Amino acid sequence: MAQTSINNPPGRVTDLVGLKKKGSVVTCETSFDILPVDFAHRDNPFQAFIFLCSYKGSIDAQEYEFRKCYARGCPDNLCPHVSQAVVVANRYLQKDYRRLEQGGIKIERRLFDLDDMTVKFDGYQKEHDATLVIHDYINIAREGNEVAVTVMLEYVPGVEHFVGYDNEMTFLMVGFTITCLGKTHRYERCLACYQTEREKEEKEYRNNIANERLKILYEEFDRESIKYEKQLF
Repeated sequence: MAQTSINNPPGRVTDLVGLKKKGSVVTCETSFDILPVDFAHRDNPFQAFIFLCSYKGSIDAQEYEFRKCYARGCPDNLCPHVSQAVVVANRYLQKDYRRLEQGGIKIERRLFDLDDMTVKFDGYQKEHDATLVIHDYINIAREGNEVAVTVMLEYVPGVEHFVGYDNEMTFLMVGFTITCLGKTHRYERCLACYQTEREKEEKEYRNNIANERLKILYEEFDRESIKYEKQLF
């Protein structure tokens, strides 16, 4: 397995675990936002909800903070439905919690919760199949099935709507088109993001974070003999 770089200040869960292994004193806590975002996607602008987790704490008494987008959900069919997206978000969040705990970092296992939105969208999930994430397809390949993946990378501008203010962001998105078991599936994931007005200062750093996450996925593809062409930002 290739050695990934460790950033300090951290921008990923991997950085926290790596710094802890190097002997740093690491504390961590999480907070959540489920934000409406207007995406300017090609010629088809649409609104979706993004599931953001903010990681805050200290490394050797130096404070840090970064955020990670765990899923994107739509109230229509332009992306996975909100009621499906919260399940995807919590699956990946719990995976990161396991990594933190295995790395010796204490963390309270809090999860995303739709609260009032759950009532509004409750009936939808009963009528639709569960949304598979990219690791489900990796597991299908591990079982001996042939899996092929087409990778497409995009910079997608969007406006996050917080209470009282808006925030223009650029999202580094990966789209996977997966062919397996006679069917074709689509899955998207946000790998990083930065404030659009700070593109000159942040783009290279966020590209590196996105690429490190892609490299980890590509290693898993290689182990299971998944057919794909490597793409990086």
